Amino acid sequence: MTTSKQNQGGGKPIPQDFPPVVYLPCVETVADPAQARVAMRTTRDGRVALLAYTALDRLHTCCGRNQPWIVMPTAGLDELQKAQPFQLLLLDVVIPEDQRQEGAA
Repeated sequence: MTTSKQNQGGGKPIPQDFPPVVYLPCVETVADPAQARVAMRTTRDGRVALLAYTALDRLHTCCGRNQPWIVMPTAGLDELQKAQPFQLLLLDVVIPEDQRQEGAA
């Protein structure tokens, strides 16, 4: 199931039933999670989307088993928004194999 949440720079509060942690695809594998760069996607209409996954197996199924990732407490999404602004938060989106990151198949 795909769910989206508009994030409007301070945005809507996170729903009560939102998972306490999310798995975020990253640009590359790093030894120090503080150095991780979360991979964002641009939608057809030009908005920046953060893809988040509610479980590690979903990230593997949707992005590929070699996809670098970090786990983040949901409360940390506000700080991520400040560091890497995004307009949409999309949950459990399947990335077509031909659009997955190089080396993340």
